[in-house]
Amino acid sequence: MTEENRKPEGFPEQKLYVLPAYQTEELARHPLTRGLFISDIGAFPHAEYHYRERPEGSDSHIFIYCFAGEGWIELDGRTQTVGEGTLAVIPAWAAHRYGASAQRPWSIYWFHLRGEHVADFLSLYGLDAAGPVRLPAVVQADWAAEFERAYALLTDKPYSLPVLVHVSQALGQLLGRIGLGVGGSARDRKRESDLERAIRYLGDRLAESVSLPELAAHTGLSKQHLIYLFNQETGFPPIEYFLRMKMQKAGQLLSLTGLTVKEIAASVGIPDPYYFSRLFKKRMGVPPTEYRSAPKG
Repeated sequence: MTEENRKPEGFPEQKLYVLPAYQTEELARHPLTRGLFISDIGAFPHAEYHYRERPEGSDSHIFIYCFAGEGWIELDGRTQTVGEGTLAVIPAWAAHRYGASAQRPWSIYWFHLRGEHVADFLSLYGLDAAGPVRLPAVVQADWAAEFERAYALLTDKPYSLPVLVHVSQALGQLLGRIGLGVGGSARDRKRESDLERAIRYLGDRLAESVSLPELAAHTGLSKQHLIYLFNQETGFPPIEYFLRMKMQKAGQLLSLTGLTVKEIAASVGIPDPYYFSRLFKKRMGVPPTEYRSAPKG
């Protein structure tokens, strides 16, 4: 693309809304928006010659969803294609360039987010990995609908704080739907698969004892990685999580069967009923007999 053909913005039927600086400063301080808030939003249909270059990066996290045509993005020294149905995320302060394809200029929805927690959102949902991601069809529809609602609200009541709070929270929820829809990064999917395999192994052995080395051998993971994985995803180390699975099963048996406490203890692999009762109370809050007599439902 030649220099004279590059066009940073300004397209027929474009939609564009940019908050003034005083308002972004207000949102950065407000307790309901300082974690995540919108600063710019727009749509550029058939954005021929569209081009942006920011050697110092942007003070916002930039989200570009291509709903037709094609473009490209250069980030971290790599140039990648952004095709139809694809989302590109540019973290704040990352040097970048992007633009429309000369042959099939993209049509894009985009917005900029700022706030203390935006980077955490990206990390949680695997959207901070390098490279554009293809969105499932249902998420693509969500993006279009959410954009139109947000843009209509912002242009109907410009500078309204309640509207800005609502739109910012709605876009945060959209990020969650995107993250869940694309399933995170390959690393995240492997982590989920490892955890599911470990939990399934434990669930099949509630009547037995399972040691950490045994679980590690079955999953092919190190003991240290298993502890890290369980702590990150469940809040508990593996054996503690296993005990809680046992107590949950025991609670079901107490509620749904006439088995004695001793029989239930044995059924979850704890032959000593007194030890079982101590474990149960510590994790369920009440002794087994009290749990059984408490009203349910």
